[in-house]
Amino acid sequence: MPAAPDFAERLAAARFRAWHRGTREADLMIGGFYDSFHSKWDEPELAWFEAVLDADEADVMAWAMGAPAPPAFEGPQLDALRRLDYVTR
Repeated sequence: MPAAPDFAERLAAARFRAWHRGTREADLMIGGFYDSFHSKWDEPELAWFEAVLDADEADVMAWAMGAPAPPAFEGPQLDALRRLDYVTR
C-alpha cells in the first residue's frame, strides 16, 4: 500500500486544486486565499482547506460572500475567506 502523502505533498496538491477550480472567479478567490494563507497552516487548517476544495465551488463562493455555511466550515478560516482582501487583479 502506498504511503499517505506528507504535509508538503498535500500543500502542493491543494495549491493545484485551488488554482484549477473551473472558473476564473473561483480560481482567483480560492487560489488567492491559498497563496495568502497557506504558509501559516498546520494540520487542522490544511484539512479544513482540503474540505473546502471538496465542496462545490458555487457553494464556497456563496459562503465567501456571506451565505450561511455548514457548521463544519464556520470559524476563523471562513472569516478570513469572507474578507476577500487577498484577491488581487
